[in-house]
Amino acid sequence: MGLCHGTLTAIPSGPLLEHRTLRNGSSLVTASMPDAALTCLDFWCRGGSAWEHEGEEGIAHFLEHMVFKGSRALGPGEFDRRIEALGGSSNAATGFDDVHFHVLVPGQEAGEALKLLLDLVLDPALDQDCFEMERDVVLEEIAQYSDQPDDQVLQTSLELCLAPHAYGRPILGWESSLRVMNPNGMKTYHQRRYRGGNCCLSLAGNLQEDLIKQVLDSPLMELERSEVIPSTAGSITLPFQSGRENRRFQRLEAARLLMIWPVAAAADHLAIAGADLATTVLAEGRRSRLIERLREDLQIVETIDMDVTTLEQGSLVMLEACCPEEQVEAVEQEVHRQLQRTLSEPITDEEFDRALQLVGNGHRFSLEAPSAVAASVGAQTLWGRQRDLLAPLEDLMQWDAAALSAGVMPLLQPQNAFTLIARPEETA
Repeated sequence: MGLCHGTLTAIPSGPLLEHRTLRNGSSLVTASMPDAALTCLDFWCRGGSAWEHEGEEGIAHFLEHMVFKGSRALGPGEFDRRIEALGGSSNAATGFDDVHFHVLVPGQEAGEALKLLLDLVLDPALDQDCFEMERDVVLEEIAQYSDQPDDQVLQTSLELCLAPHAYGRPILGWESSLRVMNPNGMKTYHQRRYRGGNCCLSLAGNLQEDLIKQVLDSPLMELERSEVIPSTAGSITLPFQSGRENRRFQRLEAARLLMIWPVAAAADHLAIAGADLATTVLAEGRRSRLIERLREDLQIVETIDMDVTTLEQGSLVMLEACCPEEQVEAVEQEVHRQLQRTLSEPITDEEFDRALQLVGNGHRFSLEAPSAVAASVGAQTLWGRQRDLLAPLEDLMQWDAAALSAGVMPLLQPQNAFTLIARPEETA
């Protein structure tokens, strides 16, 4: 292999990780970064939108909002004020599979931040008046999402290729479900999902000596015990439907070609590494095959991107090209030609080495800050993957140009994809 492959052969060591399984089944993982000025505390729960029952569509994201409206000990807005007074910041995110809440504070303030974070997340007040006000906020968020043409192109594609699976519906949920929700139903969802085996706390940064003891004496230990359920196997489990659709969208400024392929679930880390390398060969940088041909040579696209969305029940590779409407057929045909070309003209060592360097550097650069480290190890530990922080670099090293050509490129062929041609709405 070439120079880039040789460069990655010597994999550096990352922050030291320590994993603990607590008596109620919850997980604790720490990443020591003594030189870091800040410490990140990141609470993870297997409580994303994929766990919602019928009639609960959107409750996971709505609960994220309600958590920040206070606990029985913290009034509305008090958590944010007290974290800011410590010199820190906080945020949260809800995904298909999980949800996480994190704070970033100076190391010496981590103990106080821990108390505030766990109180807020594990004992939300779910006050009726706050519930009604925040419901309006979420409904407005849904309305804004529905009014964004680019978002609707993606959402329509997911609905068409994944329905009735939860990955095919919006994380924000449906207005009809949101309107009939009540605090008692949200409390039931919280109690059902926020249990020992479904939760993980990750700590990264300059960790004070007594911080672990504080965790072991915290409300995290009081969660109802539940067994840790192994992560989904690496095989594809999604009810994926290939095909092709043409749709028009209001306020869409340019045409879109969107193609989606099913690939392995997140637990199959080697397959995910291969998908990352393949999409980089195809559409990362001016020398990648699709960008060089469609944007640089033919100049028929404004942008073209290809990425892997890693999910627990089956991941997705998504390609999106933006172009003038009169060019969309030519763009689709050329994309097909370039994908088919990967079968007759396999990936070269030079292409592979370039992709290996880009993906490897991207992973290493993303783990320089405590917040990124806490997020990475927290998400992996939540799903039972207690891996070294730099294990993804070792996964990349298991591939070479020939293996990528034979093992991944045949999957990313036009006939295996769902394709949506999105055009601007016709004007009168």
